[in-house]
Amino acid sequence: MAMEKPVLWYIADPMCSWCWGFAPVIENIRQEYSAFLTVKIMPGGLRPGTNTPLLPEKRAQILHHWHSVHTTTGQPFTFENALPEGFIYDTEPACRGVVSVSLIEPEKVFPFFAAIQRAFYVGQEDVAQLAILKKLAVDLGIPESRFTPVFQSDEAKQRTLAGFQRVAQWGISGFPALVVESGTDRYLITTGYRPIEALRQLLDTWLQQHGV
Repeated sequence: MAMEKPVLWYIADPMCSWCWGFAPVIENIRQEYSAFLTVKIMPGGLRPGTNTPLLPEKRAQILHHWHSVHTTTGQPFTFENALPEGFIYDTEPACRGVVSVSLIEPEKVFPFFAAIQRAFYVGQEDVAQLAILKKLAVDLGIPESRFTPVFQSDEAKQRTLAGFQRVAQWGISGFPALVVESGTDRYLITTGYRPIEALRQLLDTWLQQHGV
């Protein structure tokens, strides 16, 4: 019987700007390493449960990060009128949307994650709202009648929270992060943005060392 492939956990939040910068990199990794690793997303929870609007100085700080991501990675952003007054930066709903899709159609998780990112950073849509997440799911062929009940279910809420807790237990505080899980062992490959060239070296080294 063939050994199960190790899992490469992509720990990220769809409302984390460096994860948006990392989007082309994770796509490259999925294409190049799928023969050796099963790549899965674990939503990490950047700012889950926030319930107060962004303060102007916090907004300025976040937009500064966005400009850095754009400069470093070339990923597109719409800066004008971004993060409008009164915006509540709660990342739990977007993370729960990703978990919901993983429960409905797992093979659509990565496209859904990317759709949330694009809607938020380029489309300036409030991806903390069910109406927006539902529309993105429908665009990927997941009927609203399937998405909404799962999104609102206790199971999706609990799984999302359990993911946040697992990420915290693993000691990961920055996104994006890549962790290989092989049997009962875990290996942190990287935390924070890195270009594909640097990650190829790290992944190839790990695969060689572990005879994968």
